[in-house]
Amino acid sequence: MPSIRRSEKRHFHRIAHDAPATLFHKDEGFPCKIADLSLKGCLVELDTDLPMDAGEIYELRIDLNGTVRILMGVSLAHRSGKKIGLVCREIDLDSIAALKRLVELNLGDEELLERDLQALASSSND
Repeated sequence: MPSIRRSEKRHFHRIAHDAPATLFHKDEGFPCKIADLSLKGCLVELDTDLPMDAGEIYELRIDLNGTVRILMGVSLAHRSGKKIGLVCREIDLDSIAALKRLVELNLGDEELLERDLQALASSSND
């Protein structure tokens, strides 16, 4: 049986992005850097080793520029050293609009964005 590479199983296109961000846990902020981003979550690299509970919701703040910020409630999906995969659990309308626009600009293909949005809608119904 042929093996399926992890990237082939993804339902969301990931975009490389190096925005500064902060991961908040119990009112304490931990600086991190966004490695890549999708409509469903992101991969971050933490500056410090933060113990994380897979069932807990953390707040991630991504600063895109001086006036645009994405805020999302995230939980741990996977971890490899200081690189942490986070899945989005909660996001407000302004943040999803900013995230959608960022993905749209980076994909450069409205059809790909539409597929991601359909995959997001079907995964939220599960």
